[in-house]
Amino acid sequence: MLPKKTKYAIKALTALAKVYYDKKPLRISQISETEKIPRKFLEAILLELRHQGFVASKMGVTGGYYLSKHPEEIMLSHIIRATGGPIALLPCVSLNFYETCEECPHEELCSLREVVLEVREASLKILSKTSLTDLILREKKLIRNAKK
Repeated sequence: MLPKKTKYAIKALTALAKVYYDKKPLRISQISETEKIPRKFLEAILLELRHQGFVASKMGVTGGYYLSKHPEEIMLSHIIRATGGPIALLPCVSLNFYETCEECPHEELCSLREVVLEVREASLKILSKTSLTDLILREKKLIRNAKK
């Protein structure tokens, strides 16, 4: 399951991606209200995303947050790793957050590890090629289909 922090980060970045071509920053209050994200939590998330290089901010009356990269360059796998940690379900198959499992004496003989490794590979394949632009296009398609 995705942590709320990661889900909110994806929602906030998607909101910023939707206005990327307008070149207008969004205020925290706008994102918080439209995406139903608690404001204080969103402030902390956006600050972290700024440190990670996903967003930048502008001060003043016309200020707010904006994407520092093109929406097509920001993949879900990057956001998940930056805000929620590993993509893998078990630490022994994680690429960036590897840990041995205490209860497993022989990793290489663990059938559960083998299955979870396949799940990680499949998930990573999808998450690494799905960008913020892709999410917006999927949303538009869902809205069109819901109106039919």
